[in-house]
This record gives sequence, structure tokens and C-alpha cells, in this order.
Amino acid sequence: MFPNSFNSSLSPALKSHLEAQLNFATELSRKMVDTAQQMSALHLRLAQDLLQEWSSASQQLLCARDTGELMSLAAGRMLPGGDKLRQYQQQLGNLVANANVEMNRTAETHLPEASRTAAAFADEVVRKTAEETEKATQRQRELIEKMHAGGPRDGAGRSHDTGRQSDQAR
Repeated sequence: MFPNSFNSSLSPALKSHLEAQLNFATELSRKMVDTAQQMSALHLRLAQDLLQEWSSASQQLLCARDTGELMSLAAGRMLPGGDKLRQYQQQLGNLVANANVEMNRTAETHLPEASRTAAAFADEVVRKTAEETEKATQRQRELIEKMHAGGPRDGAGRSHDTGRQSDQAR
């Protein structure tokens, strides 16, 4: 999933966590795209239905024989598409509710794995940090031991003890 040069620098726990996160994001994106496609289809269907209904209403109004028939048809068609709009609203509500359910399902499926891999990565970081801290402490101890083994020296490279002996001899 990752390029080889990048892949070799990742710890197994980090790689596992990144893959879990990527799988979660991919699945969530898929659900969003599916929902967007369904909404687009719903919008398109509403537009087609409204155009068809308005076209039919216009044809009927144009074919009216007298003013009375025209007024009667116009009164009956004051809100063309009212049923279509109510149906659209209901379908849109169902679509959004179903999308919410699908997103929650996706989260419920992927979040436990993402949490597990995050905990494993955190444990690995803590372990490696403790190891590195121990190594640094050991290096400091060794450096201090080397410094003490050589004895304290003054600026001229002489031991302080030798300097005291020469002071006492005077």
C-alpha cells in the first residue's frame, strides 16, 4: 500500500495503524459518494417530474376553449408539483437517514481496529522511548565514569591532587 522506500522506514505498528485509518477513510468516502450519487439521482428525478407536470399543465391551459375553462384549469393547477415536492422531501429524508445509519455502521466497524492499532503504536512508542532513555542514561554514566577515572585536572593538564602536593612542599 505504501511505496517501498517509505514502507521500510515505518514501524509495523505505525504501518498497521495507518492502514486501518486509510481503510476507514476509504470506506467512509465510498459511503459519502454513494449518498451523493443517490441525492443527484433524486434531484434529477424531481426536476424531470416537475418539468413533465408543468409541461402538461401548460398544454392544458393552452388548449382551453374559453376564459371560464382557463380559470378553472388554472385554479386546479395553482401548485403544480405539490405532490412531487412532498414525495421528494420524504425520499430525501429517508436517504439522509439511511446515509447516517451507513456512516455509523462504517464507524462501528472500523473504529475498534483503529483504536487497537493506535494503542499498539502508542505502546511501541513508549517502549522505544524507554529503551532510548536507558541507552542515553547508560552513555552518560559511562562518560561520567571515564571522567572520574582520569581524575580531575586543572587548566594546565595537571591533576588537582598533584598541585596540592607541590603547594604543601613549599
